[in-house]
Amino acid sequence: MLTGMAPTVPEPASERAGARPRIVLDCDPGHDDVIAILVAALHTDLAGITTVAGNAPLDRTTYNACVMRDALALDVPVHSGAARPLTAPPRFAGFVHGESGLDGADLPAPERGADSTDAVAFIVDTCRASEGTWLVPTGPLTNIALALRTAPDLAGRIAGVSLMGGGTFGNRSPMAEFNIWADPEAAAVVFGSGVPLTMAGLDVTHQLVVTLERADEVAALDSPFTTMIAGLFRFFAGNYIARHDAATGAALHDPLAVMALTHPALLDGTDRHVTIETRGEHTTGMTVIDRRDISDREPPNCHVLEHVDDAGAWQVVVDALRWAGERAAAVAAGAGSPPGVQP
Repeated sequence: MLTGMAPTVPEPASERAGARPRIVLDCDPGHDDVIAILVAALHTDLAGITTVAGNAPLDRTTYNACVMRDALALDVPVHSGAARPLTAPPRFAGFVHGESGLDGADLPAPERGADSTDAVAFIVDTCRASEGTWLVPTGPLTNIALALRTAPDLAGRIAGVSLMGGGTFGNRSPMAEFNIWADPEAAAVVFGSGVPLTMAGLDVTHQLVVTLERADEVAALDSPFTTMIAGLFRFFAGNYIARHDAATGAALHDPLAVMALTHPALLDGTDRHVTIETRGEHTTGMTVIDRRDISDREPPNCHVLEHVDDAGAWQVVVDALRWAGERAAAVAAGAGSPPGVQP
């Protein structure tokens, strides 16, 4: 660690208690995935990043993950994974994130590309080598489903899956959220696997909003990294405002799947039984959340997050962005090993 350059952010309770979670972050960057990577870099033992097609095609989501690895000076591998859903044709979200997946800023080219094109093998090998690892998918669940199918023993080895997806309403159809809608068959595999699940769906992620004012707050941190993120936030928030009737900004979905593990006191939810609709004419991709109070309902298989402390979660983001700016400046100055992330 740099002398005199200790991180300026407080440790969450989970770290003070020695419970820093080990995770594999499976993502499809994506503006909000960038913040999930950032929070994971600071607050988890990040074993690696795997990528999946979703917000953009696989080559672009992988490129974006490599950009973020370099920007944060992370010594972690990036492995690309599934380029398409299990059975359906690929469908992307350029209408939300732009064709690059990260429109709104000039991204520096990464120094190197992915370490491999076999994300599934990386997930399997990592979870077998280090039992108790969490899988944190913030895109379609294709890689996670393939890993569980390839190695059924993972169900008894991992700590669980903390995912962003689903909800009681949709954003790609009236009932289906994008990540589940993009590969409902993969989601059905994961939700039917018996592994412990935590779900950050739209009900909770729409409570954490990056507004144009919050983008200005990020810009005021005044580092090259935060200037880049502020540009991404302005594009993201502006696009949400333009596409919705009354939005004040963009829902910052993906970091909540990480914060559920690193800052659990900021969120609360209820254990529910959740199944995935794979055949409905108007409901494919729906997470069917059993909220009934009858005694003969199916037993819970998922912790469904329902509320987040918006101010507290936003402060986690701001603190992490401040740390990232300091970290990038330290690396650029050649001041040695930058603060914060454990190898």
